[in-house]
Amino acid sequence: MEIFVYHTPDQVPDLSPKARKGGLSLNLPACAIVIDVLRATTTMATALESGAEAIQVFADIDELFKVSKRWPADGRLLVGERGGEKLEGFDLGNSPAECTPDRVGGKRLFMSTTNGTRALERVQAVPILMTASLTNRAAVVRYLLEEQPHTIWIVAAGWRGGFSLEDTICAGAIACALRVERDSDCAGDDESIAAMALFEQWQTRLPRLLRYAHHGRGLAALGCDEDLDYCAQLDSVNVVPLQTEPGVLRAVQLGLF
Repeated sequence: MEIFVYHTPDQVPDLSPKARKGGLSLNLPACAIVIDVLRATTTMATALESGAEAIQVFADIDELFKVSKRWPADGRLLVGERGGEKLEGFDLGNSPAECTPDRVGGKRLFMSTTNGTRALERVQAVPILMTASLTNRAAVVRYLLEEQPHTIWIVAAGWRGGFSLEDTICAGAIACALRVERDSDCAGDDESIAAMALFEQWQTRLPRLLRYAHHGRGLAALGCDEDLDYCAQLDSVNVVPLQTEPGVLRAVQLGLF
């Protein structure tokens, strides 16, 4: 396995059918992992562990409204935020604390966020597409060890188009765990090496790093301290959100290490 880390979605090569047909982009990797620790991919894993039927993601809010209306009203929830705050007219924001079994069990979540859902659309064409967070790191690693994809792109959602500490440290956490389990280095580029070094430096101080990060400071100012503590938990959720059809994620449950 070789891991390549992209710090923002804009760094990812164009994987659209038009670009690939014209030979303008790289070949598709075997697997892509999208990370948005604060908070989209953490919320996704929590919602699916709490029994959500599926999560359908949208970068465009108008498209979300259009598609969600085709789903029975009692079986859907609209989940979304911009700038860390819940969108008007939506049932939930982007907080894992809201995703209790009573609230999301059996429901399809139609979701749009500032960064995470846009990153997912960027790599939607990849054969194996999943999301990761610090909370479900071990489950993701277990899935990778079972499937053995040769090339893995880890795509950080970033924050407002730029680098984010929390997403890169999660990429490093995945790469470090794979290195231990395989007893070999899987770094495919310098970005993955840097991500592993960041995780090794901060792995015992994850709550502090999330509050130190620019995005974390913004969420703290909005009163999201409970979410920050939750998002910093390592290997606490036993679910891999896996794309089963374009834009739709469902739960794969695996034993933790």
